[in-house]
Amino acid sequence: MVLSNDRELAALNKAHMAQPGPTDVLSFPLLPPEAFQTEIGRTPDGFVPPPGRFALPPGRFALPPGRRPHLGDIVISVERATRQARKGHGGQTSDVRWSPADELRLLVTHGVLHLCGWDHALPSEEAAMRVLERDLLSR
Repeated sequence: MVLSNDRELAALNKAHMAQPGPTDVLSFPLLPPEAFQTEIGRTPDGFVPPPGRFALPPGRFALPPGRRPHLGDIVISVERATRQARKGHGGQTSDVRWSPADELRLLVTHGVLHLCGWDHALPSEEAAMRVLERDLLSR
């Protein structure tokens, strides 16, 4: 994870998302969404991994014994997160006034979910992702 500023996020947003201007968080996953379970114990192609194991079928992705997979990178604009939190534009609905630390926790959580194959392009996806974010942040 990289903690950065609006200038760097604007450059990354333009280069990788074809969007002008800065954003609060960008995720760069290394694994495809289908690498992750869509339901408990099963990947989209039907593979059932052993309990407590990473959900990729044999032959798709190999790691040395005892190693964990690198999921990707997250870049967060601390500048933007701080401003959003203090001006009351934070949270999942952009209308929450809370501490910059809470906003950063949300952005880290949001970024990690993107690395794990979650998206919010469709309203149903966004609703499911928001529910999971709230659940994770409440723990």
